[in-house]
Amino acid sequence: MNLDSYYWYFRSAVPSRVCDMIIRYGKSEKKREHQAITGQVGRDRDLKNQPLTKEELKDLKKKRDSNIVWMNDQWIYKEIQPYVSMANSHAGWNFNWNWSESCQFTIYKKGQYYDWHSDSWNKPYAKEGPTKGRIRKLSVTVSLSDPKTYKGGELEFDFRQHDDEKKRKTFICKEILPKGSIVVFPSFVWHRVKPVTKGVRYSLVVWNLGWPFQ
Repeated sequence: MNLDSYYWYFRSAVPSRVCDMIIRYGKSEKKREHQAITGQVGRDRDLKNQPLTKEELKDLKKKRDSNIVWMNDQWIYKEIQPYVSMANSHAGWNFNWNWSESCQFTIYKKGQYYDWHSDSWNKPYAKEGPTKGRIRKLSVTVSLSDPKTYKGGELEFDFRQHDDEKKRKTFICKEILPKGSIVVFPSFVWHRVKPVTKGVRYSLVVWNLGWPFQ
């Protein structure tokens, strides 16, 4: 799909006090914090009943190493969803979407990262529930941290179409750096989070779903 805009941003849109509230909330849920996994692993198995083996965990960390807490609080959705709608319109994507997945509070400590990936899959969700039949259409990343508190952890985009393409058009999304900034992009756009080299980077990720493209 050819796009005029591959992402849309809102600088310092979420108030600093709200960012701090989300961070405090996420850090207080220590019992629910766990190792982040890649999307396909989460779709294919129930990790509560089938935990990762040591070998699987080792392979996973070659691709992704971060910690997450899932959030479903309405006040967080009310803060973020209006920007999804604005970006969808202003960027000219005009995707039909009607559901937001659980918010992913993500913790990147020193050395942690998430290598190249896209958030969308080649098939809709099949599991029974509100996501069944829907696909990821719009991804959102919210920067919760003051950029002075960490180094590295840059959000980088790559406008390729396939994982095995050798020629890349990559650039670092500097617009995400100010605390409270929001970046919205189609879920099929390739991106990564580079390793954090100092401090801790906190972010919030939300995937917004709709029925498959016609």
